[in-house]
Amino acid sequence: MANVVVVGAQWGDEGKGKIVDWLSERADVIARFQGGHNAGHTLVVGDQVFKLSLLPSGIVRKGKLSVIGNGVVLDPWALIAEIDKLTGQGVEITSKSLLIAENTPLILPLHQDLDRIREEAAGAAKIGTTGRGIGPAYEDKVGRRAIRVADLGDEATLDTRLDRLLAHHDALRAGLGATPVDRDALKAQLMEVAPKVLAHAAPVWRVLDTMRRRGKRILFEGAQGALLDIDFGTYPYVTSSNTVAGMAAAGTGMGPNAVDFVLGIVKAYTTRVGEGPFPAELDDADGQRLGERGHEFGTVTGRKRRCGWFDAVLVRQTCVTSGVKGIALTKLDVLDGFETLKICVGYELDGERIDHLPMAAARQARVKPIYEEMEGWSETTAGARSWADLPAQAIKYVRRIEELIRCPVAMLSTSPEREDTILVTDPFAG
Repeated sequence: MANVVVVGAQWGDEGKGKIVDWLSERADVIARFQGGHNAGHTLVVGDQVFKLSLLPSGIVRKGKLSVIGNGVVLDPWALIAEIDKLTGQGVEITSKSLLIAENTPLILPLHQDLDRIREEAAGAAKIGTTGRGIGPAYEDKVGRRAIRVADLGDEATLDTRLDRLLAHHDALRAGLGATPVDRDALKAQLMEVAPKVLAHAAPVWRVLDTMRRRGKRILFEGAQGALLDIDFGTYPYVTSSNTVAGMAAAGTGMGPNAVDFVLGIVKAYTTRVGEGPFPAELDDADGQRLGERGHEFGTVTGRKRRCGWFDAVLVRQTCVTSGVKGIALTKLDVLDGFETLKICVGYELDGERIDHLPMAAARQARVKPIYEEMEGWSETTAGARSWADLPAQAIKYVRRIEELIRCPVAMLSTSPEREDTILVTDPFAG
């Protein structure tokens, strides 16, 4: 049985929710391996719509084990709120259906405070975070002062961790003009939420190893997209964790040989939320049309997404850094009705043509897209479930994308509905 990693191959918001949900029906375990509650998935199952930001997509399916791995940073209050919301929608969540790695670091209110304070102080140099404390929580993890899930079960250890954590944060807050953290109130909050979180705590690495040895199918899912990776993204306008497929192993406690297929989710055009370079961005009627037709607003934040033509340079790059074997191309139907389509096939930098996005921020800001034009189609692709249902020009568009990114299309999505999917290659077949 093959194990599959799903990654966003652009800046996130590629439609991972639907694809992961589609695959989760056939998986036994769905494991989240990085990120926090700053990105979301929208799942449409029958006539119900589920909006998830922290819980794995498999949580809405009975008989599946959902896992939050150690690569995630966990806001315990956001977790409980999301569980309560799904419970209200009829989803049963128990310690048998949801496990959380014992070594998962926590996001605390002080992390959210720091996130907001620093963004406000940065002014024009702000990064454009969601203010949910993701970055500061990862900083504390690397700084070896984080409070982790397991610490909630031992008050003496929790006291020690709090002392170390606040020695850092109170000094930092003083420098930023903020008041010290109320230690007693924070401890009380943690002790109150502890039983609810610990009910799901487990040695996830061991559970996943056991499941794998039993021949169970594991689906690994991340948040955001590969272009927001802390190492390979458009730094510093990135998230604070590794979003590339390699993190699936480190973020769950499994070795790299546990991954058999990497599926990259790719939108048929390009979008981005927040600050940072975007070579193929459209600040015109076409960009407005893409945003309106694609309903380009963030699931979690509601922020309007910046829109542009498909950037083959960036997707080719992320297919390499994540080892993508096949892509799931989504939102093809948004392009219906465009007389002419453009694909970014290269960049011009200081008068020279280049075939990748450079790492230096100043060079990234100077690149200009080189476009290739293609004839559009007037027919609809919405709801297509076979190649025969697609207009000839739409097929040509898909085939040209495959050539440019040097990676085949494994799945094609033509609407938010799960059934409106054309399967070319089964990722679980390995």
